[in-house]
Amino acid sequence: MSVLRCIETPPPAPARRALHTVPRRWFRAQPGGLGRGRAATRCADPAAGRGKRRPEEGGGRGHESGRGRAGPNCGRAQPLSGPAPLLGTAARRRRSRPGCLARDPRCGAEGGGFGPSGAALREGPAELEGAGERSSGGPRAPSERAAGGPAAAAAAPAERGGDGAPSRPGTGASALFAGLQDLGVANGEDLKETLTNCTEPLKAIEQFQTENGVLLPSLQSALPFLDLHGTPRLEFHQSVFDELREKLLERVSAIAAEGKAEERYKKLEDLLEKSFSLVKMPSLQPVVMCVMKHLPKVPEKKLKLVMADKELYRACAVEVKRQIWQDNQALFGDEVSPLLKQYILEKERALFSTELSVLHNFFSPSPRTRRQGEVVQKLTQMVGKNVKLYDMVLQFLRTLFLRTRNVHYCTLRAELLMSLHDLDVGDICSVDPCHKFTWCLDACIRERFVDSKRARELQGFLDGVKKGQEQVLGDLSMILCDPFAINTLSLSTVRHLQELVGQETLPRDSPDLLLLLRLLALGQGAWDMIDSQVFKEPRMEVELITKFLPTLMSFVVDDYAFNVDQKLPAEERAPAAYPSALPESFTRFLQEQRMACEVGLYYVLHITKQRNKNALLRLLPGLVETFSDLAFGDIFLHLLTGNLALLAEEFALEDFCSSLFDGFLLTASPRKENVQRHVLRLLLHLHHRVAPTRLQALQKVLEPSGQSGEAVKELYSQLSEKLEQLDHRKPSPAPAAEPPALELPLPAVPAPAGL
Repeated sequence: MSVLRCIETPPPAPARRALHTVPRRWFRAQPGGLGRGRAATRCADPAAGRGKRRPEEGGGRGHESGRGRAGPNCGRAQPLSGPAPLLGTAARRRRSRPGCLARDPRCGAEGGGFGPSGAALREGPAELEGAGERSSGGPRAPSERAAGGPAAAAAAPAERGGDGAPSRPGTGASALFAGLQDLGVANGEDLKETLTNCTEPLKAIEQFQTENGVLLPSLQSALPFLDLHGTPRLEFHQSVFDELREKLLERVSAIAAEGKAEERYKKLEDLLEKSFSLVKMPSLQPVVMCVMKHLPKVPEKKLKLVMADKELYRACAVEVKRQIWQDNQALFGDEVSPLLKQYILEKERALFSTELSVLHNFFSPSPRTRRQGEVVQKLTQMVGKNVKLYDMVLQFLRTLFLRTRNVHYCTLRAELLMSLHDLDVGDICSVDPCHKFTWCLDACIRERFVDSKRARELQGFLDGVKKGQEQVLGDLSMILCDPFAINTLSLSTVRHLQELVGQETLPRDSPDLLLLLRLLALGQGAWDMIDSQVFKEPRMEVELITKFLPTLMSFVVDDYAFNVDQKLPAEERAPAAYPSALPESFTRFLQEQRMACEVGLYYVLHITKQRNKNALLRLLPGLVETFSDLAFGDIFLHLLTGNLALLAEEFALEDFCSSLFDGFLLTASPRKENVQRHVLRLLLHLHHRVAPTRLQALQKVLEPSGQSGEAVKELYSQLSEKLEQLDHRKPSPAPAAEPPALELPLPAVPAPAGL
C-alpha cells in the first residue's frame, strides 16, 4: 500500500515550490541507516563505482549504469538522474542483510513442538481431555514452545537464501513490502531513501511514478481525467490491483485443473518459488496461498516457515494445513481438541434440554441430520482424504473414551466415518475395516429396528473377522457402544420379547434375539476390550437367556392378563388386583449383570411409553440399585422424564408421586447432581399437575446447596419463578357469605275466652 500511495499525481504549484526548499530533516541520518551517512559509507567501497557490481549481487534493474551513485564526487549527495540509485540501493540491501525468517530459530525446529500441550500429546493423546482449555489459533509463541531451541538455531544457517522467504527483517508497514525487493520491485523504503539522498525530490517522485505506474502509454493521457473528477490515484491503482489479483487467482486455479498432473504441478511449484517472498504482503498473500493450496506437496522448508509464523498458519488453506498436521500430531491435536469438547457439550445440552417430549428427544434426529452438525463437518473437512489424519482422529477418540468413559466419543467415531461415506471418500472408506458394518448399522439406526435381513448381515461381518485381525473387534465394539446403536438394539430386543410371547417361544430358540444380545454384549464391553487389549467377544451369561429374559416375558404376560380382565364384564371380572410383587431374582440381575440391567431399563421405558402405570409402579423399587447406577444415567433419565409426560394426570395422585419421587428419584438426588437436574426438568414441565403440598415439599428438597453447580441453580430459579406465577394466577378465595337472619315464626296463641 505504501508503494501505491507514492504513485500519486504531482503536487500542485504551491507544493511544487515547497519541494525545492526541502527541510533539513530529509537529509538527516535516519534510524535505519539512511541519509548522508549512508551515502558516505557507499563511497568507501570501490566496487560500488560506475557500472561495477559485486559478483554475488542480484540482477536488479538499473545496475548497468553508475549514474547517481558514489564515485569520484563522493563527498556530496549526487542528483538523482536515473533509476540506478533506487534499484542499486535495493540490491545492496539484499546483499548486506540476510533473510529474517531464515535466521529465526523457529525455522529449523522440527514439527510438533508447539507448547506444553504438544509435548504432552506426544507422550499420550490423553492430554486432549482438557480440550477446550487450549488455544485453537495455531502454533504457540516462541516463549511457549517446548522444542526449537539451540538445535533449531544451529540448523538455521543452512536454510538461508534458498527458501523464498522474505529477505530482510522489518517492523510495521515496511516489513509487509520487504519481499518486493527480492523480485526487483521498489517499495516505500526505497522511495524514502531516494528522497533522503537526492537534491531534487520532485524529479525523484516523478521518476518513481513513471517506473512503478501502470506501463500503458495511453493511460498517461487518461489519468488527468480522474483528477478532474476528484478520484485519487491511490483509489485507481488499488482498483486495478484488485482486478489483476482476481484474474491471477482465476489463472492459478485454471493451471491447477488443466493439463497433465506432472506439468501443472511443475508450473505451480515454479510460481510458488517466485512468489513466496511476498507471502507476508496482505494484498498478495491470497495468491501465494492459492498456489500452495493446489499443490499436493508443498516444499518442506516453506511448510516450516508457514508453521513457524502464527499469522501465516492461520491464513493458509486447510489443504496446506493437512500437510503440516500429518507430520505434527501435537499441532493437529491442538486444532481438534476444541472441536471434541464442543461436541461433548452439544450432546450434554441435548440431554438436559428443558423440553420434554416423546417425539422430540435425544434420539429423534436421523443419522444423516446428525452428521450435518458443525463439529462433524469441520472434522470431515480437516481430514479430507488423508488416511493418516483420519487415523489420528480415531486415536484421539479411543484415548478420550478410555480416560473419560464418555460414550459420545463412540458416536463421533461412527458419525465421522459415515460423513466421509456420504462424500464418497474412497481413500478412507476402503481401508477402514468397519466401513460396511457401520453402514449397515447406520441403516438400522435410521429405521430404529434391526430386521432379520440386516441382522444376518451384521452377523456375517462379525463372523468374518479372521484370525490375526482380532483388533478389528475393538473398533467394532466402539461403534456398537454408540448410544444410538445401543438404543436401537435394546428397542429391538424388547420388541422381539413381545413377539416371542405371542409365538410361545423361548428366548434361547430365537436366533435373531440371540444375535441382538451378542451385539449388545460387544458394544457394552467396548471399554474393557480396548483397555485390556484383549480382542475377543465377551462371554454371554447363560442365566441371562434362561432366567432373566423369561422373567421379563412373565411381566408381559401379567400385563396382557390384567388388561384382558379389565375388559370383561363386571360380573365376570376376577377380584384380584395387579400383581405388585417383584421377583428377587429380577432385582439381583439388575444389580449384577450389565446386559440384564440395560434390557430391563428399556423395558421400563417401554411400559412408561405405553402409559402402563401399574407396571411402572411395580418395577420402580428395583431401579434404586442397579449395575453401575445405570438407572441414574443421563440417557435413561432423559428418556424416562420424556415418557412420564404422557402420565401427566397421575402426578395429582399422592401414591404415584410418592413411589416416583420418594421411592426412586430422590434416593440419588443428594449424591448425584445430574438426577437433581432431571427432576427439576420434570417439574418445570409438570409442576401445575402436582398437588400443592407435594410441590412445596419437592421444592424444599431440591433447593440447591452452596456446592451445587450453576445449571442446578438456574433450573431451580426457573422453577421458583413458575411457581410464583402459578400462585398469582390462582383466584383468591371468595369472602364467606353472611348467614341469613333467623326469623322464627311466633306460635299462634289463642285469645282468652273472657276477652
